[in-house]
Amino acid sequence: MERFNLKGFRRFWAIAKSYWFGDEKWKAGGLLLLIAVFLLGYTGLSVVLNNKRGVLISALSAKDEARFWETVLVFVGVLVAYAPLMAGYDYLQKRLGLEWRRWLTGRFVADYFGDRAFYDIQQFHPDIDNPDQRIAEDVRNFTQQSLALLLVVVSSVLQVIAFSGVLWGISKNLVGFLVLYALLGTLVTVVIFGQPLVRLNFEQLKREANFRFSLVRIRENAEAIAFYRGEAQEASQVNNRFMAAFDNFKKLIVWELNLNALTNAYEFIPFVLPAIVVAPAVFSGDLEVGKVSEAQGAFVRVFFSLNVVVARFSELTSFGAGIDRLYSFAEALNHLEPEAETAEPLASLDHSTAEDSTESLDHPTIAIETAASLALKEFTLQTPNYQRTLVENLSIDIPDQTGLLIVGPSGCGKSSLLRAIAGLWHSGSGTIYRPELDNILFLPQKPYMILGTLREQLLYPNTSQVVDDAGLQVALEKVNLANLVERFGGFDAVEEWGDVLSLGEQQRLTFARILVSRPDFAILDEATSALDLANEAKLYDYLHHSGTTFISVGHRESLVGYHQTTLKLAEDHTWAIKPSSLATADL
Repeated sequence: MERFNLKGFRRFWAIAKSYWFGDEKWKAGGLLLLIAVFLLGYTGLSVVLNNKRGVLISALSAKDEARFWETVLVFVGVLVAYAPLMAGYDYLQKRLGLEWRRWLTGRFVADYFGDRAFYDIQQFHPDIDNPDQRIAEDVRNFTQQSLALLLVVVSSVLQVIAFSGVLWGISKNLVGFLVLYALLGTLVTVVIFGQPLVRLNFEQLKREANFRFSLVRIRENAEAIAFYRGEAQEASQVNNRFMAAFDNFKKLIVWELNLNALTNAYEFIPFVLPAIVVAPAVFSGDLEVGKVSEAQGAFVRVFFSLNVVVARFSELTSFGAGIDRLYSFAEALNHLEPEAETAEPLASLDHSTAEDSTESLDHPTIAIETAASLALKEFTLQTPNYQRTLVENLSIDIPDQTGLLIVGPSGCGKSSLLRAIAGLWHSGSGTIYRPELDNILFLPQKPYMILGTLREQLLYPNTSQVVDDAGLQVALEKVNLANLVERFGGFDAVEEWGDVLSLGEQQRLTFARILVSRPDFAILDEATSALDLANEAKLYDYLHHSGTTFISVGHRESLVGYHQTTLKLAEDHTWAIKPSSLATADL
């Protein structure tokens, strides 16, 4: 079966290996060793308890009071040790799973945000749905279920070894029948139910994530939906996504119904068979009556240990689907090299630099060189799939402490040009000369309000820089938001800033980030589109006197006066550069 073959195990090991052989291997190994000690003690005491339960019954049937109370005392003594062993084993298992989840989540989060992979996945990997769910839920399920299944297997092996000896001493025929019966049941279950359950579980994870995402999207766009009165359509979309998950789950529980019907009937025989086999020896007096209970207990333990695949088959199929989702996410983050049919895959989760999957050796890419100023040389920009050219053979130098305005019709590549300068798009040719990104502050078309305090809003993305309250207040006054601190109760106020501030206030607040951070270069994508002309003029005046070199994208005629040069892009991927004094007609 696909998820239980060598390929599935290799995918599991590729994700798991870095933790168990990485920087926390000694801590992880120590916890695992301690769990193994607890498991050995628990298994040994289980054998003693099973034996003493049979002795109790034999003592009762023989009316041997002394033997009965002696066994009770031993039984109680064993239980005193057994209870903390079980509790400690359960705690250590959960603690190790939690540590593993912390480590693996940290690695995925680091690589998700490293080299702006979160943007690349959204733009270039549409098959990687709901990365938030893969980090939050799939990682949790992977670590918890992996550890649980590993310990179930180890526990099963120990119990087979321990209780087979007990069973062999009572009846050798029982041991032979048990092995054949368990193997046959496992084979039938895997062949009949394997592929359908894995496929349905994989699809269920995806559809549940899509349903949750649709609800989150409503919350984030509540005002726009309310203005459009689009609640009926949005409700329909949410219901459709829920029904997709609902219909798939109906199919899943039908298959699980059939599986449970088979396993329930299959697992009933071990409770009856030992008594039937041992009964003649008991009736003849060769065995004590307590041996029936002891044989039954040992038989059930060994059977369910051998029968671990059948008993946990539904859980295994869900686990296999989760491995596939997590592995494909790791591949998209360049954690892993693509699988080869005959080669061993790399198991390291270390982040490596790789070309985007949309690029190939047949296509050129835009080179980026570090320089003191901004310039483009023989620059051609194409869409990421190389199907459309946006700008062709552009060369331009942007003198320091000046402004460049980029204009043109919608869809001609204005914002895409900024993406290329930021290093988000690489499809095309030519060279971009620019300073290090730490010296450039980008203000995207849609203001971004982080989750945090007002202070962090102003310092973003350099929240580690130290600016006193007086400096922050001056920046707010310059962008005409002097009352913001008093309005929300200080710089440490935490709000849903995207909800409590108007779009114009958000644009002014993000503009204040330039005044606080004082970058050498600023790139603004329609960053004042929601402002009145007076506020726009005031902000650009501060920007001009700050000595910052800036590039703006916009459509307003008023923008021409704040820039020295205008670059006009056309839909036929041509371009023109002219002094701003001659560019008013272009707007």
